[in-house]
Amino acid sequence: MMPRILRSGGWYLGMAVVSVALLLPFFWMISTSFKSRGALMALPVQWIPEEPSLEGYLRVFELVPFFQAMVNTAFVAVATTLISLGSASMAAFAFAKEEFRGKGLAFGGFMATMMVPLQVTTIPLFILMSKVGLVGTFGGLLLPALFNAFAVFMLKQHFETIPEDYLDAATIDGAGRWRIFWSIVLPMSQPIVAALVIILFMSAWNDYFWPLVILTDPGKATLTLVLSQLNGQYATRYNILMAGSLLSMAPILVIYALAQKYFRTGLQLGGIKG
Repeated sequence: MMPRILRSGGWYLGMAVVSVALLLPFFWMISTSFKSRGALMALPVQWIPEEPSLEGYLRVFELVPFFQAMVNTAFVAVATTLISLGSASMAAFAFAKEEFRGKGLAFGGFMATMMVPLQVTTIPLFILMSKVGLVGTFGGLLLPALFNAFAVFMLKQHFETIPEDYLDAATIDGAGRWRIFWSIVLPMSQPIVAALVIILFMSAWNDYFWPLVILTDPGKATLTLVLSQLNGQYATRYNILMAGSLLSMAPILVIYALAQKYFRTGLQLGGIKG
């Protein structure tokens, strides 16, 4: 009995130490964001600011167009999520529930794109966007969201678990394929759809590389671009940098905290096939 208690206690102690080590940088970020400029280099380090200040949070809106960047990022994240989810769900339904020649080959080729890094396709994508006049526009930023192999894979795995009896019964009642998809398949897939919404939104919110390539208008800059600009021009103003970073993280943390139940359930369902 005693060895078991000691093992359990050692396990929990070890996890506590690891958790503290992982949370320490985040705590330092919060602490630094509330320091005044004079307290940044104070020794010994002030883990809890003696005189908390909102200077960093106020200055971040003065030095760069931070509010506009937040609006741009919210629009891009929501639009990307809706576009990716809409196209991926229809493609997944076709791969899971429709029969057509070359389906296996088409799905295999589609999945093969997951092994191609974005950096490899950046130049062809940029040339394509330039040809159609979408460089520097939100349209050029959002168009690649139509093709998301990961979302197709996750949804297809779940759609295949939906019994055919539901679809056959709806067909007998006169429902078309679109009605079946919209009124039966999607409502029965709410957990996996919720999980994908979180994943897609977080990915779009934190995306840096493609917005850096395609957006040339400073007025359309997203948060990642503005934070990069802030880091380049005010690299030693840590309170401003940390305040900007925390403000950019806040929506993601709130969304994940509110929807983590659906996130876990959706990932579990997405990996089940049978």
